[in-house]
Amino acid sequence: MSTMNISLPDSLKSFVDEQVSQRGYGTSSEYVRELIRRDQDRLQLRNLLLAGASSDPSTAVNETYFEGLRERVRGAAQAGGKAGFSS
Repeated sequence: MSTMNISLPDSLKSFVDEQVSQRGYGTSSEYVRELIRRDQDRLQLRNLLLAGASSDPSTAVNETYFEGLRERVRGAAQAGGKAGFSS
């Protein structure tokens, strides 16, 4: 694991210390790592949403679509749990 040193104004340092104690983090490093992970997740979700928004339209998702999925799951369960889904 690499080490990174950061400088914070006193007000931010106090805020981090409060969050660590109030939210059950063991150290300020754990808190910062959690913030970074959340930001990564947020960026990944944003990229997925942008990719979806710019993709070609597909078949409408309606009750017929979901019933087809249910039938595939039922069939897979009856066939011994081998789902007929492809990646």
